[in-house]
Amino acid sequence: MTKNKYPLILLLSFYSFFVNATELVTLNTRPGIEQKFILITPEKPLASVILFAGGKGALDLSSNASSSAPTIGWGKNNFLVRSRDLFAKHGFMVAVVDAPSDKQSRRGMLGGFRNSKEHVNDIDYVIRDLRARANVPVWLIGTRRGTESSTNIAIHSLQKPNGLVLTSSITVENDNGTPLTEMNLEKVTVPTLVATHTEDRCNKTPPAGAEEIAHMLTNAPQVEVKLFSGGDDLLSNPCKAKTYHGFWGIETKVVDHISNFIKSN
Repeated sequence: MTKNKYPLILLLSFYSFFVNATELVTLNTRPGIEQKFILITPEKPLASVILFAGGKGALDLSSNASSSAPTIGWGKNNFLVRSRDLFAKHGFMVAVVDAPSDKQSRRGMLGGFRNSKEHVNDIDYVIRDLRARANVPVWLIGTRRGTESSTNIAIHSLQKPNGLVLTSSITVENDNGTPLTEMNLEKVTVPTLVATHTEDRCNKTPPAGAEEIAHMLTNAPQVEVKLFSGGDDLLSNPCKAKTYHGFWGIETKVVDHISNFIKSN
């Protein structure tokens, strides 16, 4: 028994080095309002990334008594939600944000909340919390309707995030919110990556919109447009997650490129 003791300890230490701690964090951001997010913490974070899911954005996060991992009630297949551990493997502290407690209805944050001052206030609390945990840059990463959230916060945040990543960006006007091309993109003053899939057939996120966004980012110090190809298109609805629109099948490639852009800026 004595012979095996130390190899076992070394094995457990080696294993724990690569396992990131995951927890559910709840912040009180406005009177009577809670903002929840999944937090994944590596041992020595290189940067923090806040991930904004698309659609209604109401993930209905909760604690699971039988597991340390939080429970996701909606949006498990969303590109950023399902890729959260890939970002953590790059050494990033990861925050997957839910809609606030007053936006957990059927429509969640659709219809204008993502472009509101209240949303900025809620996420500023998240940014402050992350910076208190690790003194590293904080980046905002949005996908689909989440690009409206991340862009609005990049423009108006009092906490001044360090960078912005937009994937499958909304550029066509509709009733669910504001397209990025109608926002004050000239007020974005941080490095920005705009990523899209060349075969994205969702009518709200045409690939050509990526270049349009880039041309409007006149005061961002670094702007890159990245076109991805390949992967799988499993569903008939081109605006769903398991399609080119959601980078289905090429998640690692996309996350690797995003992570390298963050590390180089």
